[in-house]
Amino acid sequence: MSHKRFVIAIDGPAGAGKSTVAMLVAKALGFLYVDTGAMYRALTLKAIQLKLDLNDRNALIDMSRNTRIELIQNENHYRVFLDGLEVTKAIRSELVSKNSHFIASIPEVREILWSIQRSYREKYDIVMEGRDIGTIVFPDAQLKIYLDASVEERAKRRYLQLKQQGIETNIEDLKKEIILRDERDKNRNIAPLRKHPDAITIDTTYLTIEQEVSMIVHLYKQTTEKNKK
Repeated sequence: MSHKRFVIAIDGPAGAGKSTVAMLVAKALGFLYVDTGAMYRALTLKAIQLKLDLNDRNALIDMSRNTRIELIQNENHYRVFLDGLEVTKAIRSELVSKNSHFIASIPEVREILWSIQRSYREKYDIVMEGRDIGTIVFPDAQLKIYLDASVEERAKRRYLQLKQQGIETNIEDLKKEIILRDERDKNRNIAPLRKHPDAITIDTTYLTIEQEVSMIVHLYKQTTEKNKK
């Protein structure tokens, strides 16, 4: 039986800092970083561009089967391509954020993306983040992390992120959106957001990004040392 490549699965609610931390952990360890949320966002963007009815499941499934998503990582950048065109910035719009749950709630679409996500392990040690990585995509991941933060902190981070993009918004509205998204993610019928029993929770509310990365790298080293014994 072939040795399974190492997977660090990072789950948690929206705004907990998964993408940034996962990318930096992958860089520190020389692993491949996989942002699964970018895949759902890319499909959402395509559906919006095609003016599809987001309640038409069959249309969204057909579209997903005929879509090519590529995640390309180099030294300092992470780029997302949709059918050959770069959409790295376009998938981060508020319109995409508010509508990605339509795509994420369809079992057949998730199956398509899960298959792509699992295929990365055939060639790479990976850091993968999302909401169902440790529970569904890689329940056998050697290290499972659950990143969390208070609603207030997550709203503040999103507010600053949007401000950097030149988008003014109301922090109270962002709090309401985050609470609504948490409820939707935790209560959806397929792959709801939940912590795997083996996952280690890291509350990022009062941590710097550097501290979070350092903790996960340390946990990785602990895990590999334990596996050698």
